[in-house]
Parts: sequence; structure tokens; C-alpha cells
Amino acid sequence: MTHYFSQALANTRRAFTLCHQKKLAVGLISLGLMGCANLSVQGLFSHYSAALKPSHQLASQGEYEQALALLPESVDGDLLDGMERGRLALLAGDDVISKEGFDQADIAATEQQRQAVIQVSEGFNQAGALLSNDNMLTYTPPDYELGFLHLYLMLGYLQEGDLTAALVESRRANRVQEEARKLRETELKNATNSAKNNGIADNVGAVLARYPDAGDKLEAVQNGYLFYLSALLYEAEGNLNGAFIDYSRALAVAPDNQYIADATMRVAFKQGRNSELDLLEKRYGDYQRPLRSQSQLVVINEQGVVNARQDWRLPIWLTDSDGYLETYSLALPYYTSFSATPQQSFGIDGVTVTPSALVNVNAMAQNALSEAMPAMSVRQILRLVAKNEMRKSLSKNDESGVGNFVASILNVLTEQPDTRSWQTLPESAGVFSGMYSGGQHVVTVDGQSIDVALESGKTTLVWLSRQGGNVVHWQGILGDI
Repeated sequence: MTHYFSQALANTRRAFTLCHQKKLAVGLISLGLMGCANLSVQGLFSHYSAALKPSHQLASQGEYEQALALLPESVDGDLLDGMERGRLALLAGDDVISKEGFDQADIAATEQQRQAVIQVSEGFNQAGALLSNDNMLTYTPPDYELGFLHLYLMLGYLQEGDLTAALVESRRANRVQEEARKLRETELKNATNSAKNNGIADNVGAVLARYPDAGDKLEAVQNGYLFYLSALLYEAEGNLNGAFIDYSRALAVAPDNQYIADATMRVAFKQGRNSELDLLEKRYGDYQRPLRSQSQLVVINEQGVVNARQDWRLPIWLTDSDGYLETYSLALPYYTSFSATPQQSFGIDGVTVTPSALVNVNAMAQNALSEAMPAMSVRQILRLVAKNEMRKSLSKNDESGVGNFVASILNVLTEQPDTRSWQTLPESAGVFSGMYSGGQHVVTVDGQSIDVALESGKTTLVWLSRQGGNVVHWQGILGDI
């Protein structure tokens, strides 16, 4: 391992030995407590999930206003703060704060992607990250979070009755997710090269071998909720080709969802896609063409709150620059599970119906973290060694032992996992759709009655979000079936 020890770490060690030990101790404390703009007490000595725990718990109980009020003042930048505030304000019924939050996050995400900022390329240029933890790095959201950001912007425009703006967000969602995917692939490539160059590939492999998997890959990567909603909007606009493409993508993610299959067959019939319709009918049954007097009721059902990242400690053995084998403790984030509660039923005119799943957000969060883990592991291992080299440099010729003591304490206290993620998203979402006569109907959800007016030949969308027995909802007419 000594022969492959990184040049970056060697340079760091030489820099430390050039300074007086007492100055280094003072400098280390100053760096830990002041540092660059991203530094904070929370980021240094705690982690995001711990700070957000009260709001996360209140949101899961349906106490939206309290969750919003207790949301900590963000030290993680406009992007993550905007997403959390936008989502909680949406649930609390504060449309103004919600839009401000989502717009703030959108602006920050656009600027971040413009600069192509990724953690691996940025990481060791920030002294705070080198001597502390990943919480000092700029938060770069995974592509599934960016997809949800634009999904909620879409829903906001729909709530205002602006189909055109909602469709613009649909197209943006596809584009930004693609850009985020490219950045993720670049980050993974850089992490792999860094592990090889620094001789820690085996150590990283040992960490990844013990890390939990994300399960069903396609469900964990593709957002069926976003695909279905985009297709629904395309169909309302009359863009049947775009609708068929996105319904088909949603069906690929959720192949057992009969409601998506029905929509896909409907558009295939309209377009005269006879071969595609035949294939769909063989699996999902004959297509039933709606009567002109009928209306389509589509209910989007969000429920629960996505899991928060937890603290995972893993022992690892590394050889230092003097050839000695030392034990370290890696502090990494993880999820306790990636399952989601089955979709909860509701009533329509006294008849109980059950929505079919569109997306398992827990699985998407787990998969995104699994994909980020190679880069996280590389940074963490190199950081642990760098910290230890710094501690040893401070201890040499330091008869007082102050430098070694301060470094040892700070090394332990600043080993914090990066648990940052959008933690107020729903746990899952599903859809129900059916044909009904025009007129007044009643949707009953968790004891709450919602009056819905349907127009013949039109599609009405009802959006629900359910947490802790509380229900947030709105409705609007999209267009022709």
C-alpha cells in the first residue's frame, strides 16, 4: 500500500510538516469552526438526518405546518432547502411559500448543472472536506430528486390550470435527469480511477461488498410517476405520439399496472397502432372504448414519507505511510430498507378501489445512494488516511501533546456520514383511473369526502397526498379523453 500512497496525501503531509505544530493545532480548530462557506456545526459534528428528524417525523404524522415551522435553517444551500420547504409548504397548503421554495431549488439546480459541479472533482480542493467529512461538499442532488422537483413544478402549474407551462416542465424533467445521469457516470468513473491510482481499490471493494442492494433495478432507476403524469399531459394536449411513448415507459417500469395499460391501449387505438394494440390486448385484455357520454377520473395517490438516511459505521484496516496497519471507522450513510407500504384504498361513490403503484421512492433513494457509494467510499478512505497523517505530523516534536490531542478529538468528532437527501418526498405514489358518467361524484379518503365534478368526454385529475391519516388534495379538468 505504501508504494501506491497518493501523491495528494503525500503533498498534504509535507505541507503539514513545514508548519509549527502549535500553529497547526490552532489552524485546525479555526478550519473546523470557521472554514469555507459550506462549513457548519451541523455538518462538522452532526449530520442532516439528525437535524431534520423532528420535521421528518411530523410530516409522516400529517402535521405539515409544524413540520414546516421546525425545518432547520438550511446550511446546505438553496437547492436542498428549497426542495424541503417547497414540499412541506405544498402539504401545509401554503402555495406561495411552496412555489418560492421550488423556484429557489430550480434556479440553484440550473446553475449547478451549468457549472457541472460534481463532488469528486470538487472534493479535495475544499480544505474543509479534506479535514472533516462529505457534508462540507456542495450538495449535488441525484437525478431522481431533480425529476421530482420538476414533477412538483408541473403539478403546481396544473393546479393553476396552466397546461402549457406544465408541459414545459415535463420536457425539462427529462433533460435535467439525463444531464444528472451523465454527471453521475462521470463521478463513478473518476472514483474508480482514484481508487486504482491510490491503491485502495480492494478496500473500496470490501466496503461495497457489505453495502445493501437496491433490489428491482428498473423500478429503482426510472420514475413511473413522472412518466405517467407526462403522458397524461401530452394526451390532454393532443400530442398522442408523446403520450404513447411516455405511457409505454411508465408501463415498462410498472408492467402490472392495469391503469397504465388501459391508457396505453387507449392512445394506441387513437393512433391506429394496431400491432402495438394487439400485443397489449394479449397481455392486458381487450380494449374497452369509452362512450362519448363518459368521463375519465384519474386519481394520483401519494402516501407516507420517504425513508431518511441513517448512520452506518464500518471498521476497515489500512496501511499508513510508515507501513503500519491501522484500524479506522468509516462513517457512511445507508437506508434501513427500500420497501414501500402497499397502496391504500379509497372510495368512489361508496365503492372501494385500490390504486396501483407508480413509484417506490424508497427504492429510488436507496439505488441513488448505492450508485454514489463508490465515490463516497474513495473520498472517505483517503480522508481517513489524510487525517491520520496530519495527526502524526502534529505529534512529532510536540512534547506538550496538544496537537496530537486536538487532532485526535476532532478526527473522531468530525467523522459524520453525509445523510443529505430530500427527506419530505412521499414514500410511494400510485394511480387509479376509471370511466364514469358526467356529473357529481364523491371520493372518500381516510374518512374525508371530496366532491368531484366530471364533464362528459373530459379527463379530471384528483391529486392526493396522505400522511398520518391527513389528506391534502386538489382537482382539475385536463382535457378530452
